[in-house]
Amino acid sequence: MKYIWQLKNWHDFTYDIAAVMKPLGGLRVMQGKLLGRVAELDIGLSVDAQASILVEETVRTAEIEGQQLSRSAVRSSVAVKLGLPKGVGTPDRHADGLVDVLLDAVRFYNKPLTLTRLNGWNASLFPTGYTGLRKIRVGKLRGNEPMQIISGPIGKERVHFEALPRQSLDEEMRFFLKWWQTSADCMDGILRSAQAHLHFLTIHPYEDGNGRLARAMTDMALAQDEKINVRYYSISSEIVRRRDAYYNILEDVQNCRTDVTAWYLWFIQCVYSSIEQSREMIAGVLLRHDFWNKHAQTLITDRQKKVINRILEAGPGNFEGGLTTRKYVNIAGVSRATAFREITDLVDKNILQRLSGSGRNVRYDLIWPRQDGKQ
Repeated sequence: MKYIWQLKNWHDFTYDIAAVMKPLGGLRVMQGKLLGRVAELDIGLSVDAQASILVEETVRTAEIEGQQLSRSAVRSSVAVKLGLPKGVGTPDRHADGLVDVLLDAVRFYNKPLTLTRLNGWNASLFPTGYTGLRKIRVGKLRGNEPMQIISGPIGKERVHFEALPRQSLDEEMRFFLKWWQTSADCMDGILRSAQAHLHFLTIHPYEDGNGRLARAMTDMALAQDEKINVRYYSISSEIVRRRDAYYNILEDVQNCRTDVTAWYLWFIQCVYSSIEQSREMIAGVLLRHDFWNKHAQTLITDRQKKVINRILEAGPGNFEGGLTTRKYVNIAGVSRATAFREITDLVDKNILQRLSGSGRNVRYDLIWPRQDGKQ
């Protein structure tokens, strides 16, 4: 037997409780601190924080599967769905579909997870019925062809995993959905989220989109655990940072290992790091709020706001190379003369400060609000 699903009762996962409990307890403390901090935000800041996390989760969960979504397009989609001012990005059907799935999973975490709902999520991911140039079965379970996870060039492919055959799929999905329903009240929510992720990917019920749906269910299970219909940390962002380890540990477990201690420990650390990153993102939301409060009475054009927001989104010191006239031209879509004039205006209004360089190589940065009592 090569794969875990070939074992009898393969989904009766076991784990070392003693090894898992200490890191799980540490994660619970971190989780409580984050949710306590979020509870102190006013409604406007809370929505901004939600938007930032949702943009990050959407972009990163697509990136894990090799799909590059425009961050500005995702931001526009998220803004519309959360009732925020629309961004500057061009609408993207794929971004809209993934945002819809992630929002539905979390906003309506207490609604039953059914095959019909999963099929709808899958259809939302592929609005054209294609993945790349290949037409696929959308909104329905995969066909009879073997479902394999393969890497490597043609002729030197390596099969990392083969999912269970189509004839077992209907029964396995019924079992999974029943487990999802019954496990909510009798299993730790973090571990349940980890198990759902692994279980669903092992079944691999669709021709494409399985990873994105697994991560949507991860968010849904965490929302059920926290009893809150908003996400304030992005699991997918951390998976991107640990992508090789993610695939390696999944392959290890799926190749006939029903002891999932290593997977649980990896997942716990992934969530822990996600929350640490989220604290920085929420700090960024507060920083942007403070900036616009400071300049609420300053006359700033829409083009200038567009450039300023790009720098704000990057964060202090993270707008690579600083702002130059050339970058202003590219972002605002204006001539060099106009860019120079508008930059000078922002400097005169104490919004931008000159960093270094001369002539065309002059670099600028925002004059950032004070952070923790420091400029």
